[in-house]
Amino acid sequence: MGGFDYWKLLAGLGIFLFAMQLLENSIKDLGGRTFRKIIRQYTNTRVKAILNGAAVTALLQSSSAVSLMVLAFVGAGIMNMENAIGVILGSNIGTTLTAWIVATLGFKIKIETFALPFIGAGGIGLIFLKPTSHLYHINRLLIGFGFLFLGLDYMKTSVEAFSQHFDPQRLQNMEPWMYLVIGTLMTAVMQASAATIAVALTALNSGLMGFDMAAAMVIGANIGTTITVLLGAIGSSPPKKRVAASHLVFNVVTGVIAFSTLPILVATVELFVDISTNGPVGLALLHTLFNVTGVLIFLPFVSMLTALLIKFYPEYREILSVHLANTPTEEVDAAGLAMKNEIRHLLQECQLYTLRILSIDEKLVFDEPLPFEKNRKKKLTIEELYTHIKLLHADIISFYSGIQKNKLDVDVTQELERAIVASRNILNAAKNFKSIRTNLDEFRFSDTQYLNIQYERFRKRLLFLYHEIENLVAKNPDTQFESLMHAFQQIELADNQFIDKTVNAAPDDSFQQIDLSTLFLVNRLFTQACRMIIFSLKDLSLSQEKAEMFDKTI
Repeated sequence: MGGFDYWKLLAGLGIFLFAMQLLENSIKDLGGRTFRKIIRQYTNTRVKAILNGAAVTALLQSSSAVSLMVLAFVGAGIMNMENAIGVILGSNIGTTLTAWIVATLGFKIKIETFALPFIGAGGIGLIFLKPTSHLYHINRLLIGFGFLFLGLDYMKTSVEAFSQHFDPQRLQNMEPWMYLVIGTLMTAVMQASAATIAVALTALNSGLMGFDMAAAMVIGANIGTTITVLLGAIGSSPPKKRVAASHLVFNVVTGVIAFSTLPILVATVELFVDISTNGPVGLALLHTLFNVTGVLIFLPFVSMLTALLIKFYPEYREILSVHLANTPTEEVDAAGLAMKNEIRHLLQECQLYTLRILSIDEKLVFDEPLPFEKNRKKKLTIEELYTHIKLLHADIISFYSGIQKNKLDVDVTQELERAIVASRNILNAAKNFKSIRTNLDEFRFSDTQYLNIQYERFRKRLLFLYHEIENLVAKNPDTQFESLMHAFQQIELADNQFIDKTVNAAPDDSFQQIDLSTLFLVNRLFTQACRMIIFSLKDLSLSQEKAEMFDKTI
C-alpha cells in the first residue's frame, strides 16, 4: 500500500465537501429569493416543474437543498404534490452537472492555473469587502470553485503513486452490488452525492477502479442522496412525508433499473465516449443518461404516484372546533350562536397563547385546560398552539361562508359581520404577539436591568387585562359597556405611561446599549394586540347601538 497518502485523500475530501457547502450558500445568498420564486411560481405544470427543478439544482449544485425547499413549500400548502414530484425529478437531472464539471475540468487542467487564482482573489476580496455586499458573496463563490478543484486535486494526487503499482484486478473479486452499497452509504454519511461521485471519478481516473465499478458507485450515490430529504421529513406533516417518499421511490427505482441494465447503459455510453481513455467524461454521461431515463419512465406515472402517496399518507385533520362541528349552517339562529361561542373559544386559546409567550402561569386566568389541550397527555408547543389558532379561525370563516348562503335578515347579517370581525381581531392579536416573541425573550434574558423590568411590566399589563376580561364576562350585559370602556382606558393609560417613562429615562447612561426603537415597536404591537382583544369583545358582547357608542367614545 506504499504511496497511498490517506491524510491527503481525507483532506481533499474535506476541502471538496466544504467547497460544495460554500458554493451552495454563496449562490443562495446571491439569488436565494430568485431560486425560491422560481420553485414556488414557475412550477405550475409538470414539464415546467421538471425543467426548473433541473435548472435551480444545476445552479445551486445541491439536489438536497432544492428538495428541502420543496418540502417547505408543500408543507406550507404553496405547492401541490404533482408539481413537487416534478421538481424532485428535475433536481436529479440538475445534480448531474457536478459530475460534468469535475470530469471535464477537474482532470483536464493544471490546478495552479485555475483553483489557486480563484482562492487568492476571493480571499483578498473577503478581507476588504463588507459581508452584506453583493461582491462579497461573489468572492465567496470564487473561493468555493477554487476549493472544489483544490480538494479534487488533493484526492487525485493522493492516489497517483499508489495507482502506478496497483493492479485493478484485485478489486474484481468484489461483487458489483458492493460498490452500489458503498456509494449509497458514503452519500448517506457525507450528505453529499457530489463528494461520492468525485471519489468515484478520481478512482476511475487513477486506474484504481474499473468503469463498471465506478458506475455502480455513482448509482449508489443517487440512492444515498435521499437520506437528507428523509431526515427532513421525520415527524413532519403528511404532505412533507409524501414528497420525501416520492424522492425515495424515484431514486431507488431509477437506481435499480440503472443497476440491472448497467451493461446496456455502458454500451450506450461507449457509442459516444471512449471510456478507456476518457473514463470520467463517460461516467458523467452515464450519470446523466440514467437520470434522464428515470424521469422519462416516471413522467407518465406522476399522477398515479401522487394518488398512491396520498392514500398511503392520509392527512388526519384534528377537529379543533367545539361548537361548529355538529351545528348545521342552515339553522341560522343556532349557527350564529355557535359561531359566536366558537369565537369566544378562539379568544381563550389566543389568551393562552399570549400567556405562554410571556411565561405567565395560565392557572392565574383559567381554572381548567382549554379545549385544544383538554384530552392531551402533554401540552402543545407555542408553535403548535399558534397553528391551531389559525386553523380554528379558518374553520370559523368557512362556517360563516356556509351561513351566508342562506337568506338572512339585515340585523342577522350585521351581527354575523361583527362576529367575524371579532375573529379577525383575535387572530391579528395573536400575530402581533408572535412577531414580538423573540424581542420579549431578549428583554427577559438581557443583562440590562431596565429591559428585565420592562418585560415584567408587559407581563403585569397582560395579566391585568385578562383579569378585567374575566370580570367583564361575569357581569350583567347592561354594565359590560362601562367595563369595556374601563379596560380600554387602562390599556391607553399603560401605553402612555410606558412612553413617558422610557422617554424620560432615555438620557440616562444605562440607555447607551438599549435599542429604543425596538422597545417602542414592541410596546406598540403589544398595545395594538390588547386593543384588538377589547375590540373583539365589543363586537361579541355589545349590541349594535352600544358598539357604535363605544367606537365614537374612544
